[in-house]
Amino acid sequence: MKRDVIYVRDLVVASDNSGSVGEKPNDAVKVPYDTVGYFSARVALMECLAAGGEPFAAIVHNFSGDEAWRGLCQGIQRAADEAACSVEITGSTETNFNMKESATGVVILGDYKRKEKSFDRQAAGYAVIGKPLVGQEVLAERESVVSLQLFRHLLQLDGVYAVQPVGSKGIGYELKQLAGRNGQSRVNMMKSAGPATCFLVAYNPDKEPQIKAACGVLFHEIDMI
Repeated sequence: MKRDVIYVRDLVVASDNSGSVGEKPNDAVKVPYDTVGYFSARVALMECLAAGGEPFAAIVHNFSGDEAWRGLCQGIQRAADEAACSVEITGSTETNFNMKESATGVVILGDYKRKEKSFDRQAAGYAVIGKPLVGQEVLAERESVVSLQLFRHLLQLDGVYAVQPVGSKGIGYELKQLAGRNGQSRVNMMKSAGPATCFLVAYNPDKEPQIKAACGVLFHEIDMI
């Protein structure tokens, strides 16, 4: 399946960015920069891990000024710790010009450790873990944002064939990439999931009870069409 990463020799390269999210007066979403760093790194870490990478470095593109740097790095480190990843952080800050809105980019480099499993896409079970949220919803419904610990756990769980983070294109788009067909669920299949507040899992149907037990109320089964 197509993933939002590139493979370079033995590396997996993933990235994410955010705009108008931060502490500047003109930002659309007002949050501390450590929150910006956390959610930007979270997306790229999930993409790298899902594609078989083991993250070891984070590169920060900071367009929000020197005052944002410390918070961004703290948030990135928090995300890495939550995902059980040991990463070194480097990057650069734009200081020649003062932008009116915050802007951040994060690139994650990982060693390519795990090849993707082949599986029968017609026979597999599919589910959404978490809930698609964007903007202020992410802050208001933290309990519906899937944790990086759970993401890592399912990635390693027996019977799980593949995981796929969901971003701004929505669950339906990512499901088509993963399963090659459409489906329906209790959650909105078309809505943006912002900073990957949910992800898809393809699994052996016989293992569904174990997956449900691990995810609790965050498990939303998909009926394939």
